[in-house]
Order: sequence, then structure tokens, then C-alpha cells
Amino acid sequence: MTQYIVRRLLLMPLTLIGVTLLIFGMLSFLSPAERVSLYVRDIPKNDIVMNSLIERYGLNDPFLVQYYHWLVGQKDASTGEWAGGILRGNFGYSRSANQNIVDLIKRRFPATVELALYSIVPLIGVGTWLGIVAAKNHNNIIDQIARIFGILGYSFPSFVFGLLMLMFFYAKYQIFPPDRLSNWANLVVTGEGFTSYTSLVTIDALLNGRFDIFLDALRHLVLPILTLSYINWALYLRIMRSSMLESMNQDYVVTARAKGVKEKDVVNKHARPNAMIPIVTMSGMTIAGLLSGVTITETIFIYPGIGSAAAAASTQLDVVTILSLVLLTGFILLVANLIVDITYAFLDPRVRLS
Repeated sequence: MTQYIVRRLLLMPLTLIGVTLLIFGMLSFLSPAERVSLYVRDIPKNDIVMNSLIERYGLNDPFLVQYYHWLVGQKDASTGEWAGGILRGNFGYSRSANQNIVDLIKRRFPATVELALYSIVPLIGVGTWLGIVAAKNHNNIIDQIARIFGILGYSFPSFVFGLLMLMFFYAKYQIFPPDRLSNWANLVVTGEGFTSYTSLVTIDALLNGRFDIFLDALRHLVLPILTLSYINWALYLRIMRSSMLESMNQDYVVTARAKGVKEKDVVNKHARPNAMIPIVTMSGMTIAGLLSGVTITETIFIYPGIGSAAAAASTQLDVVTILSLVLLTGFILLVANLIVDITYAFLDPRVRLS
């Protein structure tokens, strides 16, 4: 097990290098003048100024030299100060958000994390449970209803479902509003008397003893969570149902039944653990997707997360912000994939030998 984990950890830096090379390669399709205009604000349309900036930042250097400067930065010959370098936390300036990209991520990422944390249990848990129920009741009325639900849910566009939820629960009944907080709660959170410990509003509200703000934040989370969950329930239902049916037809399950093991124990102790392997893969990628920002859902509900920031950057052709968020997404996916691989090794010892 230890050797398997070490191998995976050693592969991670190499994969990260590949991701950064790919992202920087996208920038190389732009001319030096276009790249200067992306990273530096308010450039005068003057060839002399442009050429001096291109020379200063080495944008005519070979690809690998530019890649090295993009990673670690470049020392200014006149001042001796380091400029740029994503490893130094300098990702550039976001024109769409009108602030540094690092500050944008610090402000938006906690909101996405909060949405992901509250979505994981209903999204994965309910979908997996529905798949188990459908498999246990194979070919009867419960299974048929579950299959119809799976087909409808999987083919229902998330933006349509989200808009329907918004129209019904907010526009008509004013129960669950969009955004992250109500105006009054936002004024309290941004005021002097409220301490931000984690940047997660629900947790900070409890730590500050403001249960009213905690409830308000939960109200704003209901519709995004419901939208994300409904679409994914159908997917998890279909995968878990198929995996459970396959496991329940295996020889070890037949043998357990022949020995007189209770059906409940056959399902829970023999069939379900092996059927969970595909769910582990799906769960890892789902969580990574949530942490990377769910663009459509965040945009529909005006939720201030990474996804809505990416949507705003895309509409304004903010290439620097888009590539920085792609880099963040790539890192999250790599970490999620590592966790999935390690979880695999615990669930199935055969994986350790591969």
C-alpha cells in the first residue's frame, strides 16, 4: 500500500508540469503584443511602448525560457525585484473582476467550497441509495419508476431545471432566493462586528453566534443544491443500479445465499462494497467538478463562486482569468484523482499490484 501511494505521489508533480505546459502553450498562440495587452492594463497604443514591454518581459524568448519565467517569475534588471511567476502567487490581473486573480480566487473560491460541501451528501448519498433500492427491486414497479426517473433526470438540461426552480420557489412563492445572502445579512457579514474565520458564511455565522445569518445562507443554498442533486441523482442511480445488479449475480453472492446468509447481509456486506468501486470514481470527479465551479448553476442563481467568475471572464474574453481558473481546475482534478486512486487501493487490494 505504501509503495502504491508513493508512486502516485511521485507522478503528481510530473502531471502538474504537463498541465502547466499545456496551459502556457495556449498562451503561445497569441502574439507578444497580444500577450502584453492581456497582462498589463491601460497600455498606450504606441509601438515604442509595446516593444519595450515585450523586450522587458522577454516575450520574444524561446518557448521554454518563457515557460520558466511564467512559472518562477523574472528579475527586473533595473530594480532587482521579481515580477510575475505563478509559483510566487502572481497570476496576473482579471479585467472582468477588476482585481488581481489571486484576490478573485480568495473571494470566490470559499463560496464554491461551501456549495460543494452542502451538495456532496444529498447528491452522492441519495443517488447511490436510489440505485441500491432499484437493484434490490429488480424489474418490479419500484425499479421501473426509478428507471423512468433516471431517464428523465439524465435528459433534463440543468439550466432548464434551475430556471423552473427559480420561477416556482422564488418568483412565485419567495421562499428560496438566489445569490449567497440577503442584503441585510450581507451588510452584517461585511460589517465590523462580524469576524470571518473561514470565509464560509454558514460556519462563520455559527462561530459569531448569528443563527439568523446561518439560516439565511442555507435558504440561498437550497435551490443550487437541489438543481445539482437532481441532475446527478439520475446518473448515480443508473450507475449504482447497474453495478449492484452485476455484483448480485457474482458467484460469491450466490454462495452466500446458498449458505443461508440473510438477504440484508448479502446486499450490505457482499454485494454493495464491490458495487461501490464505480461510485468512488464518479464521486471523486463530481466533487472535483463542484470545487472547480458549476458554471451554469452559479450563473442561474447569481451565486458568487468560481463558476460564475469563469462565465463572466468568458463573456468578456478575459483570457488571463480563464487560463488561471483552468489551472486551478486542473490542480483540483489531479488531487481528486489521487484520492480516488488511493481509495481504490483500500476497496480493491488488486489495484495495488497493478
